[in-house]
Amino acid sequence: MTSHHTFPHLVYSILTPDSAKAMFVIESAAHSHPSSLSSLEGCFGRFYSVYGAFDGEELIGFAIVQQIVDEVTLFDICISPSQQGRGLGKQLLNHLVNDAAVKKAVVVMLEVRASNHSAIGLYKKIGFIEAGRRTGYYPSEAGREDAILMDLQLNSGSGSL
Repeated sequence: MTSHHTFPHLVYSILTPDSAKAMFVIESAAHSHPSSLSSLEGCFGRFYSVYGAFDGEELIGFAIVQQIVDEVTLFDICISPSQQGRGLGKQLLNHLVNDAAVKKAVVVMLEVRASNHSAIGLYKKIGFIEAGRRTGYYPSEAGREDAILMDLQLNSGSGSL
């Protein structure tokens, strides 16, 4: 059984556009098909929140969400590959879910590559359920792969970890 890890040295803050280059470094190292720097730079608009996870002064992860009325969409959550496997993604995800609840959201939605079993497992542990699929949505080494759409209802008490 895996023990619950906490990281008291981890600090969360809302990022600014100045962080886009550091985010891009993490994104490029962690994903086979990373978002472009310009795409990341575009995620600092009015309805977006970009969370950063810092170990001291070092950005080790980030999450990008957009809230429209009471719906939050998680566009990206990314932990530096050298920091993966330590529970930091779960901790960052819990942070943004709790923040969404504070901001009166009723649902958090996301999509994930069908092949990303570790992320799907994490989302299910938090309480996300599969809500649909987009066939052939993501580019992959073998051509295309499905996106799994997942939702977490916040008004049911789920997600308050």
